[in-house]
Amino acid sequence: MTRDYSQFFSLSPLDGQTKRVTALQALGWQPFFSQQISADEMAAAPPVRIVAVHRNALHAVGDNFATALPPRQDVTVGDWLMLNSARPQSSRILARSSLIRRRAAGTGRQEQLIAANIDTAFIVTSCNQDFNIARLERYLALALDARITPVIVLTKTDLAEDPHGYADAARAISDAAEVVALDARGRAPRTALAPWCKPGRTVAFLGSSGVGKSTLTNALLGSQSIETQSIREDDAKGRHTTTRRELHSAPDGCLILDTPGMRELQLTDAADGINSLFAGISELAAGCRFNDCRHETEPGCAVLQAVEQEVIDRAQLERWRKLMAEDAFNSASLAERRSRDKAFGKMVREVKKIKDNRR
Repeated sequence: MTRDYSQFFSLSPLDGQTKRVTALQALGWQPFFSQQISADEMAAAPPVRIVAVHRNALHAVGDNFATALPPRQDVTVGDWLMLNSARPQSSRILARSSLIRRRAAGTGRQEQLIAANIDTAFIVTSCNQDFNIARLERYLALALDARITPVIVLTKTDLAEDPHGYADAARAISDAAEVVALDARGRAPRTALAPWCKPGRTVAFLGSSGVGKSTLTNALLGSQSIETQSIREDDAKGRHTTTRRELHSAPDGCLILDTPGMRELQLTDAADGINSLFAGISELAAGCRFNDCRHETEPGCAVLQAVEQEVIDRAQLERWRKLMAEDAFNSASLAERRSRDKAFGKMVREVKKIKDNRR
């Protein structure tokens, strides 16, 4: 069934103003993107935003028009492209204000693009068995590395005996993220999340299956257009309902990305985000006697001393070590693959040059 993209073409008043946004502004167009192009390029190749990624096509929306483009591995939902009508495959990708990525699931070391140009990431978890500090830290590191504003959203508060306890535990993770606890049904989400859901802003719901991402999306859309399912009673695990990443336009003018639950979230090239999340440990590590201190048994380790003095928690230190080791391994693998691709490309160009000279 062909999707109706007319929802993206409606103009919405700016927050607190009577001025109306343009069609591109309603799609999330910002000065960051306009500064990358000239007036001539704007006229020759109009900007479009990727609003959905399917196996056989990219669905893009521009200034009061929608189109389908050939699939590309280097493009993800939320990207802005300068549409080359004659050669759509060659449409230029504008530099991203943010990019969410991970190491693709499986045994390979490929990088998977999740979403681009997101302003706020709502990291969703439930007040039940799904609540997991280590998993929340992964999502927070991912958002911080991408320079996206993170907000932890706790759902199913109506079913929890002590929702305040979950909220306190979430707030203790990092000062970088605000925490919102709510019942995902009804009008509560529209009120609680309103500060981040402004016209022209793009928000994304991230988290495991069954935590209420689609329910929250429906609440902001004011409809039941996104299918939802209940969790399993025995272990509070969710069932996959969202099967693709797709932007939706809300009545208040913000754009919402509902993502499939990620069973595996492996970080890659996210050292800055990890260090921002564990800023206290990173600062202590700078005071260790040895520059290559692993914070295990080395003498003069400022981190271990802080653990002994109960300044930092040993479990937190172990989670930091795990994330740093994982990121270093995945990033090294990615760098090696990029190096091989670069060398292969150079060889192809040299061979082509030799053949051209022989003609």
